[in-house]
Amino acid sequence: MKVLANDGISKTGKEALEKGGYEVITTTVAQEQLINYINEKGISVILVRSATTVRKDLIDACPGIKIIGRGGVGMDNIDVDYAKSKGIHVINTPASSSHSVAELVFAHFYGLARFLHNSNRDMPLEGDTSFGKLKKAYAKGVELKGKTLGVLGFGRIGQATAKVALGAGMKVIAFDPFIEKVNLELDFFDGQKVNFDIKTISKEEVLKQADFITLHVPAQKEYVIGKSEFDIMKDGVFIANAARGGVVDEAALVEAIMSGKVAGAALDVFEKEPKPEIQLLMNSGLSLTPHTGAATNEAQDRIGTELAEQIISILG
Repeated sequence: MKVLANDGISKTGKEALEKGGYEVITTTVAQEQLINYINEKGISVILVRSATTVRKDLIDACPGIKIIGRGGVGMDNIDVDYAKSKGIHVINTPASSSHSVAELVFAHFYGLARFLHNSNRDMPLEGDTSFGKLKKAYAKGVELKGKTLGVLGFGRIGQATAKVALGAGMKVIAFDPFIEKVNLELDFFDGQKVNFDIKTISKEEVLKQADFITLHVPAQKEYVIGKSEFDIMKDGVFIANAARGGVVDEAALVEAIMSGKVAGAALDVFEKEPKPEIQLLMNSGLSLTPHTGAATNEAQDRIGTELAEQIISILG
């Protein structure tokens, strides 16, 4: 049986599938050529990340497909319900990249709090001629310890981010319309475990109380954070969006940075991906990454292995 990993798969995942008797093809086939390729090669399983889409036309045109797999969490690029209605298994790996995203959020937060995103640009250009000026410009950093992190969306990734925050000595508050209470267990290197009970509160209270805000919500029709939400936040708040482009109103965010309401913001995802607005790319109040939340070696290993296990379990 043939598996097409069109957006790639980790070595461990590929090996696990091959050990299970599957032929794994890692050729990246262009979207417009995908239907012909799947049918000509007799592909039974197609695995994608975010680059390849699996829509109704492909599903209808490729009756040999038994499984559609998404390496990661969100499945916006797959017509999931339609595929299931046709008897196709649709799988993803919601737990595999949670910690990777959480660490990226905190990489951004630590960087923003100490101006690293700007000083790393300025030091190579002016470090030898304007050292004193740069030192003064970046002298008013803030510490995360003792601050309050507000988490909007308290599923797996939101909880993983909360754990990093607790380990950093932060207070955690959270909003999620579907979750009332979560018990978070922090595991330490020497075998110790510490448990925290987090009861969710209203979105408005999170926005009012938080010093740092991170979004971990699915794509939706309306902005989760827009002008009215910025208005009720603390002055000097820090924000990170490593969830989905379109959950934060980017124009309102730029205004909030310019007014001083937002001290700094991190974006890993964008409304107009893969061509973010130039006003975002050039804004010194923004720390930016190109949608790399799940892009760690460890996460890709976990994703590949988990997909392989699910495929072998389903098809035998």
